[in-house]
Amino acid sequence: MWKWLHQLAKPERLYQLCGLFVPWFAMFSAVLLVAGCVWGFGFAPADYQQGQSYRIMYLHVPAAIWSMGIYGSMAVAAFIGLVWQMKMSDLAVAAMAPVGAVFTFIALVTGSAWGKPMWGTWWVWDARLTSELVLLFLYIGVIALYNAFDDRRLAGRAAGILVLVGVVNLPIIHYSVEWWNTLHQGSTNMQQSIDPSMRTPLRLTIFGFLMLFATLTLMRLRNLILLQEQRRPWVMELANKGRNS
Repeated sequence: MWKWLHQLAKPERLYQLCGLFVPWFAMFSAVLLVAGCVWGFGFAPADYQQGQSYRIMYLHVPAAIWSMGIYGSMAVAAFIGLVWQMKMSDLAVAAMAPVGAVFTFIALVTGSAWGKPMWGTWWVWDARLTSELVLLFLYIGVIALYNAFDDRRLAGRAAGILVLVGVVNLPIIHYSVEWWNTLHQGSTNMQQSIDPSMRTPLRLTIFGFLMLFATLTLMRLRNLILLQEQRRPWVMELANKGRNS
């Protein structure tokens, strides 16, 4: 397994693999998001308690789920980078961080829009909301720290340490509605509590956001690889092919 992982971590090999998967992930993302949003916003019935305002969940829930999922993926990559000194793991962290920050921002904004009709206010210092805001600050901190050093190895190491320290916030976000008395609703059993006509488009958007994350991350990773390896012969050869085509 480790031999395969080291082969995958070669910049040229990883660049080619990313290029191979990007079109497929992009296509699946577009199909799933269009289908889920059209179904959820246009055809799913209104909720008997929340009326039409519940439809914001088709954006809020996927963004909130993957805001934590992306950070968890960053933590795995950061651990690999720190323990096995893989440069591509550091680049993966740098590629994922802006995508995770945007997803977290979407979760916060849509959560505020959902909270206004439900709670009567755009924002409260609720445990779930506050810990999600801390997650956004962690993403911003990782991005800033990675770009604060000219030495890419030192930058990756510093950003990786911050990512691993910030992992403690993930269980706080997840269990905040159980540990504290909060306005935010508790965890929902999607299989039992949501009608199938509402549940199916939600699942489509959840997987659509996952495919979107994969697409954007691989695109960014390709750019970061080219930037880091710009003086390598294979990158120069690639650039020459681009000029001649």
